[in-house]
Amino acid sequence: MIAMRRYASIGALAAVLALSGCGVEYYWQGVTGQVDLLAKAKPIPEVIEGTADPALKNRLERVQAIRAFASRELALPDNKSYTSYADLGRTYVLWNVFAAPALSLTPRQWCFPVAGCVNYRGYFAEADARAEAARLAARGDDVHVGGVPAYSTLGYFDDPVLSTFARYSEVELARLIFHELAHQVVYVKDDTSFNESFAVTVEEEGVARWLADAAKRRDPADAARLVADFQRGQQTRGEFRATIAAARERLEAIYASPASDDEKRASKAAVFAGMRADNERRRAASGGPTAFDRWFEAGANNAGIAAAGLYADRVPQFKAILDEEGGDLPQFYERVKLLAALPKAEREVALTKAAER
Repeated sequence: MIAMRRYASIGALAAVLALSGCGVEYYWQGVTGQVDLLAKAKPIPEVIEGTADPALKNRLERVQAIRAFASRELALPDNKSYTSYADLGRTYVLWNVFAAPALSLTPRQWCFPVAGCVNYRGYFAEADARAEAARLAARGDDVHVGGVPAYSTLGYFDDPVLSTFARYSEVELARLIFHELAHQVVYVKDDTSFNESFAVTVEEEGVARWLADAAKRRDPADAARLVADFQRGQQTRGEFRATIAAARERLEAIYASPASDDEKRASKAAVFAGMRADNERRRAASGGPTAFDRWFEAGANNAGIAAAGLYADRVPQFKAILDEEGGDLPQFYERVKLLAALPKAEREVALTKAAER
């Protein structure tokens, strides 16, 4: 799902780790969902040996190579995460619910003692996510419900490869694994945008190095195919981020204006109508579905804008820091850990300065 495809749900982890403040039902669905997932996990070599599905075997073999590369070349944690496989029998592992006020792009937060505050709630059953979305919508919020193929437990558990993403293209598998392992390196309570932008930076740097390695070691035609897949994905991500950024800028101006609430609502509706029209033009030009369709289906509204922004807002700042460290990933991680230790206001200032240098 391009830039907004994964929503690494610490919200679900919080339900597993913390009871207070979230209610028994939410806690219980998190616990049972995580336990069920881990119970289904089997070592990848065992699955490869036993499967009669050549496509699954091929993908899991690629996962093994990607996983080894992540620790060897990217200094990502060398543990048992992504060394097992779980067939969940459903499209997504969980569904995340985002909410924002009708005339604001500031997402709602939910806070937990262990994981801190996050901008979404994760549910292992789609019906539960839809029920929560309906409750939030009934009180006047914009809501966005996104299906999640993978999430990180920050190293508390050995995250398995899931059937919800195991058949992704090789480039997308690399993206996802690098991203989720990055969450185990640095995680800051109460700052979803910091966490996700850092992980996106590691993901994109990791894939670039993965492709460079493939160019040296693999058949030229195979390496060229991977590069073409990567470039298509980057173009789509760039288009999506630009679309979201432009809409965010227009909406922020509308909500900050002295216009009446009714006038703001009318202007807001025009912005989203324009985005839908643009997507229809893309669909007509391509002759089929677009990479933006799922975002519109999940909720093209303030919550959808906020959700998309959480995953890329600070990527330029993190990339600037990586450049300052000469591309040395271990040094980059240490710099980011120092930033993570700062109070949020100071962290914001430091990130801004990094992009300006």
